[in-house]
Amino acid sequence: MAKDKKMVEAITSMEEDFAQWYTDIVKKAELVEYSGVRGCVILRPSGYAIWENIQKELDARFKATGVENVYMPMFIPESLLNKEKDHVEGFAPEVAWVTHGGSEALQERLCVRPTSETLFCDMYSKIIESYRDLPKLYNQWCSVVRWEKTTRPFLRSLEFLWQEGHTAHATAEEAEERTQQMLNVYADFCEEILAIPMIKGRKTDKEKFAGAHATYTIEALMHDGKALQSGTSHNFGDGFANAFDITYTDKENKLQHVHQTSWGMSTRIIGAIIMVHGDDSGLVLPPRIAPTQVMIIPIQQKKEGVLEKANELKSALSNFRVKVDDSDKSPGWKFSEQEMRGIPMRIEIGPKDIEAGQAVLVRRDTGEKSVVSLSDLPSAVDELLLQIQNDMLAKARAHRDSHTYEATDYEVFKETVANKPGFVKAMWCGELACEEKIKEDTGASSRCMPFEQESISGSCVCCKKPAKSLVYWGKAY
Repeated sequence: MAKDKKMVEAITSMEEDFAQWYTDIVKKAELVEYSGVRGCVILRPSGYAIWENIQKELDARFKATGVENVYMPMFIPESLLNKEKDHVEGFAPEVAWVTHGGSEALQERLCVRPTSETLFCDMYSKIIESYRDLPKLYNQWCSVVRWEKTTRPFLRSLEFLWQEGHTAHATAEEAEERTQQMLNVYADFCEEILAIPMIKGRKTDKEKFAGAHATYTIEALMHDGKALQSGTSHNFGDGFANAFDITYTDKENKLQHVHQTSWGMSTRIIGAIIMVHGDDSGLVLPPRIAPTQVMIIPIQQKKEGVLEKANELKSALSNFRVKVDDSDKSPGWKFSEQEMRGIPMRIEIGPKDIEAGQAVLVRRDTGEKSVVSLSDLPSAVDELLLQIQNDMLAKARAHRDSHTYEATDYEVFKETVANKPGFVKAMWCGELACEEKIKEDTGASSRCMPFEQESISGSCVCCKKPAKSLVYWGKAY
């Protein structure tokens, strides 16, 4: 039995050291392996399978809105990157440069893409001529490189996987509509598939994307009370179009600049899944995103008929992502391993169960057991997986709501940030000076100005001048 418990005991308690707990899980659940390059990780099958499911689900949602997939080069000439001043200044500290091809110095440095706005703009300037060419609704699935000083698997790495959508429209109204539409796609996906509730809103000018007219964000709250920016959608207006001369002839035969958007979600969202749902036994994966939804564990599998019955159940559950653990490990070890990997449900079947015509179902999220007749198994599994999905969302929402506070006084605000991890709702005058002072005094940044505005006070929490917006503040990853 000591051997069976060893796998779980290797995880640091989240209450003891949340950062170490996170690292333990990504390693012990075999999501990643560290590579020989600082800040770069290897996505192992268990980790990559989660990303594949995310990609499959998001891709279908994108295409339902008319988006098409393309692929752009990973290298950007320096002269192209420099065409949009604010954009290049925003990314300059994180850019990796290629200076040599083989042993020969390049005539012009090549940037390893940190994002692909400039590449899409260059292409749009060549392929858009008339209003008949609009809109252009493109997305690419790729990796990007950002030379981060501090890294952590999924949350921040030198290279990471993501998707980046880039669209071009005839009018400002169409661009704004698409910007918010894609943010809603992200928010619905996170809630319906990942069981993570989001706060939707607009970033302040200080926090918006470099070169954007407006940036909209979805913000999630992790178990430790820190926020995680989980997806963003940017309205570029016609700024990039002016810099790259992306024009079209309208119906009146007049030359106009296009209006653009960009939106992205990355493997960072896997970090959110871990930190919102995980516990001291390991991962807890929502059924709709779990690579394996059900693990069948045969008990006393060497006894005649047990393994055969387990495989028979697998066939009966073919509508689900189901596996049989027929390894020679003990049942206790298999239980611990299944818990570590976050598989939403396990089914135990042994000689006594077969004789009674039943199986034992165990939920990963709560550990609750139920006995189900074999004839009812498919419907019972279907109902229970749905219940797990819904309960995980409800639990995450309850945690977020119970860790969201209000402050109208600055001393109370500072005390809340210091002693109560979570979101703090407070009014803001709109001045950069107050936003920077709050960050300097408390370490909390503006997460977003929520679309659903409230007025909890008439004055800014920091300077007491008339307030313009309610802001969600918090410490963040």
